[in-house]
Amino acid sequence: MTQSLVIACLVAAVASYAIGATPFGFLAGKVHGVDIRDHGSGNIGATNVFRVLGKRVGIPVFILDILKGCLPVILTRWLAVPEPPSEWPAIAAGVGAVLGHNFTFWLHFKGGKGIATSAGVLAALLPIPLAIALTLWAILFFTTRYVAVASIGASLMVALSPLALRLWRGEPGWPLVGFGMLLGTLAIWRHRSNIRRLINGTENRFKKKSPPPAPAS
Repeated sequence: MTQSLVIACLVAAVASYAIGATPFGFLAGKVHGVDIRDHGSGNIGATNVFRVLGKRVGIPVFILDILKGCLPVILTRWLAVPEPPSEWPAIAAGVGAVLGHNFTFWLHFKGGKGIATSAGVLAALLPIPLAIALTLWAILFFTTRYVAVASIGASLMVALSPLALRLWRGEPGWPLVGFGMLLGTLAIWRHRSNIRRLINGTENRFKKKSPPPAPAS
């Protein structure tokens, strides 16, 4: 790895960490007079924002969390063009963005679980594994109604599907295979508290809101 490539990777990682560290869920809560960390699961991610503040706030936070993973990778690919061309700066940007969300310096290095931000990074780097993971996420969520089960299953697919595609089709390259394994493993590790609650039977399950009672005639 050349000196210019190392510098490009470091700059991409640091800049992307700063972008990823923007705690949109926390800020959205503050705008609505709520410290999101004191409600629901205590997480600053989009899922907890959905639970506490509803979809009107949760959807924009979800989109912003995706964008802070996707945009740094796209910008890095556009700005950092080492010779010879390399995926390493874009991978460094993806790692930085996810670590920024998970360990934001704005909140004493306590952040979210990184699922939406990881999805944004994967959309730019590994779109086919992302599509596979999202399919599994939807199947698991609608059959179990547990976001944690769906996210853990999708994270496992992120870790394994790039390797399966590499062995089957000869692509993506090994750096991206390793990145997928790192990203998936990190996401599963960030869900360790959810895994404990699932084992204990205390994990929150998404439930459809009951319709309001009909007015008395």
